[in-house]
Amino acid sequence: MSEANAIVRTQGAPLKAFLDTSVLVATFYADHEHHAPSIDLFLRYGKGDAACGVHSLAEVYATLTGMPGARRVGGDHALLFLGDIRDHLTLIALDSHEYFQMANSCAEAGIVGGAIYDAILGHCALKANAEVIYTWNTRDFMRLPATIASRVRRPNQP
Repeated sequence: MSEANAIVRTQGAPLKAFLDTSVLVATFYADHEHHAPSIDLFLRYGKGDAACGVHSLAEVYATLTGMPGARRVGGDHALLFLGDIRDHLTLIALDSHEYFQMANSCAEAGIVGGAIYDAILGHCALKANAEVIYTWNTRDFMRLPATIASRVRRPNQP
């Protein structure tokens, strides 16, 4: 599969899981309070069963390299983890038309500010036809349209 094909998926058979950035970051840090359920979820599914948004790669990189003190990792170390994500999950990107539709739906729903980043991931999950969106930030995703909010779960929920 070419790298270009790895990030574009049309509606097809449902994927079981879509992992939000909060789950991916907790997967990286063994001492994170949510590490155990996050790493379990990450390892439970393979590329054909689970996805994340391409945008999450930037968020994970920014979070890992921007942490304070000893928790901060260098860019090379963060790239290793991004490679693990790329190898293990299907990466989903919105095309320019889908991106504009997402922004339009946010404007119509009164979603403003940084909440648009959750909307990007929510719309990537819809594009992946994911059955469940796993996040530790459930409150943030619950303000999104019902087609997204109805799929949201914490990794430690059945």
